[in-house]
Amino acid sequence: MQVQPFEKLLENNKEWAARMVAEDKDFFHRLQDQQAPKFLWIGCSDSRVPADRITNTQPGEIFVHRNIANMVVHTDMNLLSVLEYAVKVLEVEHILVVGHYGCGGVRAAMGNQNLGIINPWLKHIKDVYRFHKDEIDALETTDQQVDRLTELNVKEQVMNLAKTITVQEAWHKHKRPYLHGWVYGLSDGLINPVFDMEPGQHIDPLYEYKL
Repeated sequence: MQVQPFEKLLENNKEWAARMVAEDKDFFHRLQDQQAPKFLWIGCSDSRVPADRITNTQPGEIFVHRNIANMVVHTDMNLLSVLEYAVKVLEVEHILVVGHYGCGGVRAAMGNQNLGIINPWLKHIKDVYRFHKDEIDALETTDQQVDRLTELNVKEQVMNLAKTITVQEAWHKHKRPYLHGWVYGLSDGLINPVFDMEPGQHIDPLYEYKL
């Protein structure tokens, strides 16, 4: 009888669990007792960009939220709930918005293909493109344009984090978290830091709450 793909995943899980115990018999006991990550990772859902693998970290070190094109949308209760839990309960020290070069979501946002229910999600990236259209369109190739928009989109999503009451309250009360915008290279496996914000860094006063 042919093994189904999902059954292979279950078999892989058994092999992985056995290997972890063989290397460290208390590994799972420590994991089940506490979760104290210093990082919140807001990344793309792309299967080629797993947070733990590309940072060589272990389970429990990074709290992860992923969506198409690593977006921070102010009406996305999923993202906002993750952010609130990470900042107020887990007390993370750093939030990482991590895009990747060659992002399909960014590329789609630069075109006009009708993608159904994905359209309103990509509209947020189209807005970033509109703000920087002259700079992006001046680049020679489509790949260069997509990669530059990926960088600018990461920066915009970091700015969106800074506009949230969750982050602003944590900055005011606890002087954390630091915000970082990174872009991962699929071709070389390296992360390119493109933007950072320190706790309390000022943004447009229109978005700063009175605390």
